Amino acid sequence: MKKALSFIITAVMILSLSVCAFAEEKVTLNVYNWGEYIDQEVIELFEAEYPDITVNYTTYDSNESMYSKMISGAASYDVVIPSDYMVSKLINEDLIYELDFDNIPNYRYIGEAYKNQAHDPENKYSVPYLWGTVVVMYNSAYVDEADVENQSLDLLWNEKYAGKILMFDNPRDAFCLALLKLGYSMNSETHSEWDEAAVLLSEQKPLVQAYVMDAIFDKMESEEAWIAPYYAGDAYYIADGNPNIKYYIPSEGTNMFMDSMCILNTSEHKTEAELFINFMCDPEISRMNAEAVGYSTPNTETLKMLDEELIGNDILYPSTEFLIENTDVFKNLSQSTQILQSNLWTSLKIEESAESSALDWIDIFCIGIVAIGITSAVYFGIRSKKRKKLWKS
Repeated sequence: MKKALSFIITAVMILSLSVCAFAEEKVTLNVYNWGEYIDQEVIELFEAEYPDITVNYTTYDSNESMYSKMISGAASYDVVIPSDYMVSKLINEDLIYELDFDNIPNYRYIGEAYKNQAHDPENKYSVPYLWGTVVVMYNSAYVDEADVENQSLDLLWNEKYAGKILMFDNPRDAFCLALLKLGYSMNSETHSEWDEAAVLLSEQKPLVQAYVMDAIFDKMESEEAWIAPYYAGDAYYIADGNPNIKYYIPSEGTNMFMDSMCILNTSEHKTEAELFINFMCDPEISRMNAEAVGYSTPNTETLKMLDEELIGNDILYPSTEFLIENTDVFKNLSQSTQILQSNLWTSLKIEESAESSALDWIDIFCIGIVAIGITSAVYFGIRSKKRKKLWKS
């Protein structure tokens, strides 16, 4: 009996140690990406293929918020997926890791047109994920066709639609639209042009219902808002849910962006991170992802497999000639222009908050006056009734 008991205890201890060892070997890979920007089934398939890796997937709504969270040290990430100009910034600040492409053989499927870009000219630090353009969306049930005939950015400043217009809640995209509307480069380094753009955004502000990012989905789909600038992939997705939603590339030009997968220098799981990047470049996985989110793929094999509705959409996949003539890419701005952009944006948002607070105080004051009136009426009504009762008695 004692021998049997001893055997059972020993077996339990060995099993426990094995379970602990397995738990210690299991890696948690922290992936930080834009909201609404991956097929969740893809993550499940990755975890099924690599059972010793768990993906902790979290999201951000702008390059700037990603950068702030990252450098604050508030959280630790392995894979991040910033846009072109932010990739350049991260490289310049020595924040991302030089990739080992021996661990990313599926990189061969990335088209040559998406390599050797200005943000990573030697293709050392990033792997293209998805790309797209900024478009203007509108609800055709409420917006007059005459107002969209020239497909201009003017629609975002049209007073007829005050209170039904949304605007980007990040400075780079918002200032880009204002600079383009003024006829300037989206990468302007002329500070007086940025000042003019700030004035234009300030003039637009009374027309804006809200400055949003991912909240745009609910607002446009529910028809709470009718007009908004946003990214083409999301516009395609929103239009799929509401057939009244149309979208166009502005005649003044637009930003063509490319988001890329990078690994942070601080990552403790660089090998697993490269496995994840390689997995995302697999043509079939890339197809699933592109069709789920609606964004354009840089994967040449995936392009051959895509649904015809997607590949035939001339806004999601415009011609090379059109892109050359009508788009530009964000460049990493000089430090002085970045500071100016931040200060101008902060002033605009403070102005917005101040107006909102003033309206809140006006509302509180009005409610207070009404409450005093009601209280007075009730009080004097009661006094009047008491007097009547006393008189009768």
